Order: sequence, then structure tokens, then C-alpha cells
Amino acid sequence: MDKMNQAFEKMKMLVGMEVEDEERAAEEESSLFFMEDLNRNCALTTKQRFYGFAICLSAGLACTLLSMLVFFNPIKFGFTFTLGNLMALGSTAFLIGPQRQVTMMLDPARIYATALYLASIIIALFCALYVRNKLLTLLAIILEFSGLIWYSLSYIPFARTMVSKVFMTCFDTEF
Repeated sequence: MDKMNQAFEKMKMLVGMEVEDEERAAEEESSLFFMEDLNRNCALTTKQRFYGFAICLSAGLACTLLSMLVFFNPIKFGFTFTLGNLMALGSTAFLIGPQRQVTMMLDPARIYATALYLASIIIALFCALYVRNKLLTLLAIILEFSGLIWYSLSYIPFARTMVSKVFMTCFDTEF
């Protein structure tokens, strides 16, 4: 058996493959198996998917709207607003499945929007729960809201390009 493995390694070297490439491929396969297992374990009927989506979206919107009641306390506002955004974001996983949700979020067309949005959520929670500074929390919420808009625009064809051009023409300083 050991001779067989050595023969395979020599064949790989002749073809130009490296052993490390095989190890990376095995790691990628294991991550794919994880996502497949996750999807298999999350098998829901269509009715259950719609219920999960409706409940999660309603709870997210309720948190977001209730956060307006504590607007003048930025720490509570930041936490409830961010919790509402996370629930609303998670609600779409009920409709399309967690694997497709992650795949769409990591699509090259929206990877930067996703990174900005997720980073702004982490910053807002950090400022609200750890730093407890009202000004920083308010700025983080503005950043989070901007990230949410930019992320949402990534799902509409040419929307980010159009918004960028509008801002460029509005804020053009040359006369």
C-alpha cells in the first residue's frame, strides 16, 4: 500500500500536481460537506420555510421599529437595531437555504458590500455593548445603516452604479 501511495505521488509530480494541492482540495471538500450537511439538516417544507421567514422577518422588523422608541439612548438603540437587522438578514436563509444565502453573500459582485455590512454590525455591537459611548454607537449605527443600504443595492442590477453616479454628480466640487 505504501508503494502505491509513492507511485501516486510520483505520478502527481510528473503531471505537475503537488501533495499540498491535494490537502487543500480535501479541506475544500470538507467545508463543502459541512454546507451540504447543514442544508440536509435544514430540510424544511415550503410551508415551514414561509413560516420561518415570516416569523424571523416580523421579529426583525419589530426589533428595528422598537429601537426607535429608545432612539435617545444610543446603546439600547444600537443593540435592538442591530438585532433587528440580523434577524431580517437571517430570515432570507429560510427562503433560499443557508448554503445559497452564504454563497450569494460571498459572490464576487457583493463580497465587499457583505464585508462592509457585517463589519458595521460588529462595530455597532462593539460600540453599544463594550465601549458604551453614545456618540460612537450613533456613528456605528449610521455606518451600519449605510452598509445595509449598500448591501441591499447589491441585489438590484446596476443600482450601486447608479447611486454612485448620482452621488458623484451631486457632490462634484468642480464648477
